[in-house]
Amino acid sequence: MVASSSLQNTFNLTVIGKVHSCYKEKFGIPRQPGLVTQATAYIELLPPYNRLDTLDGLEGFSHIWVQFIFHACLSEQWKAKVRPPRLGGKKKVGVFATRATHRPNPIGLSVIKLGKIHQQDKRVFIDLHGADLLDGTPILDIKPYLPYADSLPDATGGFAPEATETKPVFFSALALEQCESYKQQHNRNIKDLIEQVIGQDPRPSYLKEQLDREHGTLLWNLDIKWCARKEHLEILALNPA
Repeated sequence: MVASSSLQNTFNLTVIGKVHSCYKEKFGIPRQPGLVTQATAYIELLPPYNRLDTLDGLEGFSHIWVQFIFHACLSEQWKAKVRPPRLGGKKKVGVFATRATHRPNPIGLSVIKLGKIHQQDKRVFIDLHGADLLDGTPILDIKPYLPYADSLPDATGGFAPEATETKPVFFSALALEQCESYKQQHNRNIKDLIEQVIGQDPRPSYLKEQLDREHGTLLWNLDIKWCARKEHLEILALNPA
């Protein structure tokens, strides 16, 4: 429920679906959609919206707008000014000049490549490619992306004009062996997913200068152990989560 004291209006927002995703925790999720093309997820529509006729015609679009709740941040307070990672976590800007998760209303918006729409028994699913959504994310709305209206070639990006460069990722011999074994067992190219996710260097700003410290990132049912070296990031091992 969202209330506005000035307008004296109350709006009820209904959750229409939930996300099943390779991202099992916030740490490691790319800061924008589409950066990790190997990331797979799907939306499961919830009753009474779990009907294929609610999606009739959507298959003709390549991308969709997904509006959702930052559900893992509900217990945290919003701040008027935040430190965006793009500015190294050292400079503060207004919360409405960022896509920070800690907002007065914890609502997120992503453009995501649309995959297959399918039904299993009475469950309706929408496959997503390159999603930046945490597992369990509540979905508020889905809309088609319209290239002629939504793509603005002349737009400027403020303090984030271009995508950040990814870092090279190396795999230990053990990690390579475990990637191949996982692929054979689950038919998932976990190596490319790991490389794209860790290559974004998800470490918080205050840890960027620390080398050789072990980190863990949850992807699917794995705890990916990795560390930062001087010139690259190294995947150490893939452990069961």
